[in-house]
Amino acid sequence: MDASKFDACKPMLAKLKVALTKFGFLPSSGASNKKELLLAREILEIGAQWSVRVGDADAFERYMSQVKVYYFDFGGELPESVYMHELMGLYLLSLLSENRIGEFHTELERLDPALLPVGQGEGNIYISYPVHLEQYLMEGSYNKVFLLKENVPADTYKFFVEKLLLTLREEIADGIERAYLHLSVKDTARLLFVKDSSDVTAMAAEREGWTIAGDKVVFAQSDGGAGVLPSESLIDRSLSYAREMEKIV
Repeated sequence: MDASKFDACKPMLAKLKVALTKFGFLPSSGASNKKELLLAREILEIGAQWSVRVGDADAFERYMSQVKVYYFDFGGELPESVYMHELMGLYLLSLLSENRIGEFHTELERLDPALLPVGQGEGNIYISYPVHLEQYLMEGSYNKVFLLKENVPADTYKFFVEKLLLTLREEIADGIERAYLHLSVKDTARLLFVKDSSDVTAMAAEREGWTIAGDKVVFAQSDGGAGVLPSESLIDRSLSYAREMEKIV
C-alpha cells in the first residue's frame, strides 16, 4: 500500500479516539454497551496495526496498552477478536526486541496455555513465534533466530523482527571484537549472519575500532589484545553454528 495512505490514517485515528470518549471509551465501571465496546476495540486494533505499518513502536505500545483492556478485562463480555492473537504475538515480539524479558513472561501468563507451544503441540502460530524466538535467544541458538526471520506468521511481524535482529547483530559484534584480534571478512560475515563482504564493510565503517585490511577485519583492543587471540580450533568451533545454517539454507 502507498505510504501516503498510511499517513492519512493518523489524523483520522486521532478524531476517532476523541469520538470514542463520548461513549465509554476505556470504561472502568458501570454497565457497558456491547456495541460501543466492540467499536472501540476495533478502532484500537486498527491503530495498533497502523503503528506497525508506519514503524512507530511507541504508538504501537500505547494502542496495545488500551486494547488489552478489551481483551482481558472485558473478555467475558465480548466475543474474541479475530485480531487478538496476531496483535498479542506482535506485542510479545515488541517486548523481545527491547529485551524486556520480565514483561514478556508476565504477558505470557495472561494468555490461555492452549495457545503456547508445549510438547508436540505447536499452539497458536502467532503466539508460538515469539515464544520460540525467546527460547532460541536464551539458548544462544542465534542461527535459529535468524532462520525464523524468513518464516514470520504475518507480514506485520517483520518490523519487530528486524528491530530484534539489529540489536542481536550488535551484541554479536561486541562479542567478536572482545574475542578476536582479527578475523577474515568471510568468517566475520558468517558470525554476523550477513550476506556478503559489503555488509561487513558497512558495519565496520559504523563501529569504532574496526578496520578492513585486505581480506581481514582488524579489531582494536583496549588492553592490547593480550591473551585474547583465539586458537584456530576455537575459531572453527565459534563458526560452526553459522556454517551449519548455510547448509540448511
